Amino acid sequence: QVQLVESGGDSVQAGGSLRLSCRVSGSTSSIILMGWYRQAPGKQRELVADLNDGGSTKYADFAKGRFTIFRDNYKMVYLQMNRLETEDTAVYYCKAIFRFRGDFEESWGQGTQVIVSS
Repeated sequence: QVQLVESGGDSVQAGGSLRLSCRVSGSTSSIILMGWYRQAPGKQRELVADLNDGGSTKYADFAKGRFTIFRDNYKMVYLQMNRLETEDTAVYYCKAIFRFRGDFEESWGQGTQVIVSS
């Protein structure tokens, strides 16, 4: 199994930057994909960016050019967010997809709040 704990959420002004961290523990060698998602009030949870075990990344259109996902041997996964906008206000979640008993499972963190004010 895989356990995830996010940190780094804060209140910032528009135009500022934040770096979110996701601490990964458990069977980290079984992870095939790590991702950051977000959920704003009254909205569905959406993908921000993900990173597979081959090192390939995928970004939502709103994240391209402003956000960067990167990892440290899967023990820590980060989301660097620059030029933040008020629309980026949300709870940000870390997600892992991993192999388990011949199948694939997913694990989520508890989330970290990001508030961007104008």
